Amino acid sequence: VRMVKRLTQLRHVGHGGTLDPVASGVLPICIGQATRAMEYLIQNKKSYWCRIRLGITTDTYDSLGVVTSEGDASQVTREQVEQLTAQFTGLIAQLPPMYSALKHKGKRLYELAREGVEVEREARQVNVYRLEIHNWAPPFVEIEVECGRGLYMRSLAHDIGQVLGCGAHLESLIRQRTGALRIEDSITPEEFQSAVEEGDWQKLVQPTDVVLIHLDSV
Repeated sequence: VRMVKRLTQLRHVGHGGTLDPVASGVLPICIGQATRAMEYLIQNKKSYWCRIRLGITTDTYDSLGVVTSEGDASQVTREQVEQLTAQFTGLIAQLPPMYSALKHKGKRLYELAREGVEVEREARQVNVYRLEIHNWAPPFVEIEVECGRGLYMRSLAHDIGQVLGCGAHLESLIRQRTGALRIEDSITPEEFQSAVEEGDWQKLVQPTDVVLIHLDSV
């Protein structure tokens, strides 16, 4: 967002959902009046490609964290993981991680976590529409997830490890889609900067209708 503001000199620029440090992929940038459509964009379904590392648990639930425990994942089979897909599909209760941007008494949880403070969090209802296993290469497993708003993929990886009894964390994550915005149609920050320098970056902008097209007309 800061880069787009700096390059275009526009004031009204926003994003349609943050990405974790280990994540890449689709990050919708809203410009001008399109910022008013962000609430609808955030509510759209999202699709992720996740790489999970079995056998190691970290404090951040991802590969950037400090290892908190190690377990034996050598006996875990693909069939065992596949049996969990039903358990983690549909409307599920998920406990947000301490390393998150949620607030507790006005302070971000990740700020408290860095101070060594852990507070009680309430589990939230999140929707997982689809969870499929694609690659099985122990101790790594790659899954594709289609979900609604509010799901933490790091927590999903952590929870899978807890149920399996060996622990797990999120190794890497790619957001493939947010609503109608697909990774195939995305551009890199470098490509956007080049377009600004060439004076035709507006050609890269899609109409606001793209994020509203699934709604009924009135």
